[in-house]
Amino acid sequence: MKVIIIGPAWPLRGGLATFDQRLCKAFLEDGHECSIYSFSLQYPGFLFPGTTQYSSDPQPADIEIHSVINSVNPLNWVSIGNRLNKNAPDLIVVRYWLPFMGPALGTILRRVKRNHTTKIIAITDNILPHEKRPGDRPFTKYFLKSCDAFVTMSETVMDDLRQFEKTKPAKRVFHPLYDNFGEIISGESARQFLNRKMQLDIGQKDKIILFFGFIRAYKGLDILLRAMAEPGIRESGIRLLVAGEFYEDKSPYQKLIEELKIREQLILKTDFIPDSEVRYYLCAADAIVQPYRHATQSGVTPLAYHFEKPMIVSNAGSFAEQVLHQETGLVAEAEPGSLASAILHFYELGEQYFIPHLRNEKKKYSWKNLVNTILGLSHDIQK
Repeated sequence: MKVIIIGPAWPLRGGLATFDQRLCKAFLEDGHECSIYSFSLQYPGFLFPGTTQYSSDPQPADIEIHSVINSVNPLNWVSIGNRLNKNAPDLIVVRYWLPFMGPALGTILRRVKRNHTTKIIAITDNILPHEKRPGDRPFTKYFLKSCDAFVTMSETVMDDLRQFEKTKPAKRVFHPLYDNFGEIISGESARQFLNRKMQLDIGQKDKIILFFGFIRAYKGLDILLRAMAEPGIRESGIRLLVAGEFYEDKSPYQKLIEELKIREQLILKTDFIPDSEVRYYLCAADAIVQPYRHATQSGVTPLAYHFEKPMIVSNAGSFAEQVLHQETGLVAEAEPGSLASAILHFYELGEQYFIPHLRNEKKKYSWKNLVNTILGLSHDIQK
């Protein structure tokens, strides 16, 4: 089968690009012809909240990537749509994560559908975004109408999808493991690397919890900072490692840290973390904390499963589905007291308590399962 993935890929950076490249590899391993159509311009500079959209990592080997889609140029949309129409792949798998992309992707796919051959399946990370903006609903509706079937990775997104598309085929799968960041290494080695290469200050016996990924309001880092100020946490000697780039104004967080007087309890690495360094942060931590106010699914969860790290998560979105309470982690409310209690309870139980459960549960999170789900959906589409 000839498969084309439409979505971010190298030299663009971030979890979406990593996911698309790993999915392409999974299709290739399954014996299919597969390539990626990515963006020559993903976001105009003034819309991008980070420092750069581009990766410092080397180009992935053995994956064909065409960086040709301009998200704001309608003439480009028509051109790429016509190109893919003529190319006539058996299947297009398109990522949808932001309504801003709805007009571009929806127009491209409408041109493709004129060949009456190509089947189109969308992996919908979000139907409606965490931060609401004008145009969200019409842009999303325009995109969804151009697709034949859908994959979601949480029940929350499935429920949102069914507000717009009530009858088209759709299946929910677990977000596959990010198994392309290297193997598990010892906590001792990971902490040595971070201290030597990143000039961090992590003691070998320190109790370290990790907040990982882009920092945005909905992810609740401020809640976790307030939890760090709870008396039980202060007295325990637990330290919080924050590893990820600010995607919003960092000054309110800096002010909060000073007000709470918790600076000595924190290890801050608030830069983008390249793929080659990800495993060191995960392996250096005792547990991963995701204190989100609201969520659909998170790419940090499959990362934690791959590196066999227990998770302390808020009871938001799909976290309670993905993190088994008292088995692969702990579920708390998105407020400082509840979160602090869960962190203290984690250390009472100990990291090793969770490892057998993590190793058993991670078996569900395979790329082969995602490929099989997509191919199964394609057979349900009538052309």
